[in-house]
Amino acid sequence: MPVSKKTSDQNAPAQVTESPVTAEKSAKPAARRPRTRRAAKPAAAATSRPVKAAASRAAKTAASARPKRAQRKVTSLTSPALYTNRELSWLDFNKRVLETAIEPNRPLLDQVKFLSIFYTNLDEFFMVRVANIFKQYKTGSGSSGPDKMTPARQLTEIRKKALALIDVAAAHWTEKLQPALAEAGVRVASYDQLSPDAQRTLLARFQTEIYPILTPQAIDPGHPFPRISNVSINFLIELQSRDGTHHYARLRVPHNIPRFFFVTSEGDEMETDDPLGNRRIDVVPTEEIIGEFLPLLFPGYQVVSKGMFRITRNTDVEIEEDEADDLLEAVRDSVTRRQWGGVVRLETEHGMPSNITEFIIQKMKLKPFQVYSVKGPMAFAGYMALNDLDYPKLKDTPYFASFNPDTQPVEKLFENIAKRDILLYHPYQTFTSVVDLVQQAAKDPAVLGIKMTLYRVGNNSPIVKALMEARQRGKQVTAVVELKARFDEERNINWAEEMERQGVNVVYGFVGLKVHAKLCLVIRKEASGIRSNVHIGTGNYNPGSAKNYTDLGLLTSAQDICSDVTDLFNVMTGYAVRDNYRRLFVSPTCMRSGIERAIRAEIERHKREGNGRIVLKCNQLVDPDMIRLLYEASIAGVKVDCLVRGICCLKTGIKGISDNITVRAILGKFLEHARVYWFGPLEDTEKSLCYMGSADLMGRNLDRRIEVVTPVLDEALKERIANEVLKLQLADNARTWKLEGDEYVRILPAEGKPLVDAQALMSEKYGS
Repeated sequence: MPVSKKTSDQNAPAQVTESPVTAEKSAKPAARRPRTRRAAKPAAAATSRPVKAAASRAAKTAASARPKRAQRKVTSLTSPALYTNRELSWLDFNKRVLETAIEPNRPLLDQVKFLSIFYTNLDEFFMVRVANIFKQYKTGSGSSGPDKMTPARQLTEIRKKALALIDVAAAHWTEKLQPALAEAGVRVASYDQLSPDAQRTLLARFQTEIYPILTPQAIDPGHPFPRISNVSINFLIELQSRDGTHHYARLRVPHNIPRFFFVTSEGDEMETDDPLGNRRIDVVPTEEIIGEFLPLLFPGYQVVSKGMFRITRNTDVEIEEDEADDLLEAVRDSVTRRQWGGVVRLETEHGMPSNITEFIIQKMKLKPFQVYSVKGPMAFAGYMALNDLDYPKLKDTPYFASFNPDTQPVEKLFENIAKRDILLYHPYQTFTSVVDLVQQAAKDPAVLGIKMTLYRVGNNSPIVKALMEARQRGKQVTAVVELKARFDEERNINWAEEMERQGVNVVYGFVGLKVHAKLCLVIRKEASGIRSNVHIGTGNYNPGSAKNYTDLGLLTSAQDICSDVTDLFNVMTGYAVRDNYRRLFVSPTCMRSGIERAIRAEIERHKREGNGRIVLKCNQLVDPDMIRLLYEASIAGVKVDCLVRGICCLKTGIKGISDNITVRAILGKFLEHARVYWFGPLEDTEKSLCYMGSADLMGRNLDRRIEVVTPVLDEALKERIANEVLKLQLADNARTWKLEGDEYVRILPAEGKPLVDAQALMSEKYGS
């Protein structure tokens, strides 16, 4: 079903209001039809004080160094009309995820995967971003962004957009995807649809596997309304006793049992990894089974009515870092408190009896605009489990990455790095080369020490195991572990404690700053002396996500870069202050000023020579100062091309301001995650500067995190980035949306022109 399908919701808010509560009374307009256009012809735990002090000095220096602008220009470029609201731009991004999910030619289980990603994204959006705006609304805070939209209006607009997207997603599932899966042999079924044999099988499994761990909770004066944990699936049940009195009870669906039970029509049990062949199976959600057998939990009572609901809470819990004696314990405590943050959203099962809904709203003291009626399955994010089914014909063709030949054989990896810089382009070139780097460093007798930053490393991490092995072999090993990586805190705490037990020197980042830089430093004793080798990446040291994210990694032994990384590790682990570095741009001290200088230098070069060009590839473009600087470049005549996968607060096509700026977003099989900043003509690498690293153009990345962006010094590698990443993605007409004003338009091939699919072409080039 197209995203443009008209939707209706009698409880949706009005267009603009200062009170989301009163806005509930107005009707919601239909979702706009997605626009498409034909593409033009394609073109080929140390202290934070030293860091904060340095950041303050760097900011003052950068501010004083900036040329004074005429007052008229400053005023015009700060107009709210020039900026898209950050939250609404994020919803536009998730709309692109949804449009990807409902592409008719996409394999069915891939549609399920992208649809579950859409819902997962939405859950996190409400837990973090909407929660923050709701807090501003309750405290009476004014607008905070450059668009000057008030919290009340943001909540209204978010609800309107979110409801429209949810309606489309639910309709696609119920009207198209669910029937298509059933036709293909995978029927997501209700209990009533099952054969008698299958029903008997599920009754037996309910009695043995589910019933023993269910805990019904009465709600009465002696049993107050229970606390509802974040994003748990719950039933509220209305009961009638033998004397005719009515009661309410709550039942939580346990989180530690499978989301689905699989049976054949003959009643045979199945598991997700069982080979299906041509067999047809029924997939029954666990909550469907529990709902069917609720009467067994309340003997002596009649179930009058029931409804499923789910609560989304504020998970952006503040960590009192400055007052904590132990940062690890402070983060551990915040993870516990996150389950019980303030309520942001109530999701109710579509068609749920009104008395059930009103009972929950009253007990939880919610506002009407916080209530969302769910027309499709509850907690669809959990449907990602269907992608584990062994049904290859319903999935996209798996991709098998190749090795960069310069990383082979592994035993000569350090020798090869000493000869030349090496660029890795994941997932097309395997992330195994990065794992090999750390494992080889652990085994190599010539290696004296390893220093590494860890942000999200995943489960069963071979990199963390290699660091522990290196320590066991007597090497000096330091791991800077970011405990505050949202939703990965518990995993990072566990890894940090395990590494400490093995003797690794573990540093828990900074008070007030997240360590988001992707760095690995290997110090080696060679015949000619001590040599350092560095890996600087754009993505996490996580082999799992590296299979699905596009990222760049640079392996180098260039002295200036290695010295900069060494100095930065000293800043992160000890008492050291650096305002600037030889080659690197480092947040929060000199990243912002470095990128600003590069933009201004390109403006000046354009005035002298013409053909000024800036190409930015990042995940988010939000920072208003950076946007204003890009507007200035456009006004000066510099051509600015932005590849922004997610949020973009810049507006294109504004006459006299952003005429020379384009913004494109690619969303395909792999999640675009690399950050590249290019200044100069793409056709002339010698005249151009190319940087890559971990930072997006957001205030948090530029000012409130430890981030690293490195120059790419090797001309051959710059040419690879220009051709394989930037030029190719700017020419893409298969997976690209283009921003026109404040609306994204899907790009289609020009009449008679070939399809250019950047990700497919890279997969073809590097696939093994």
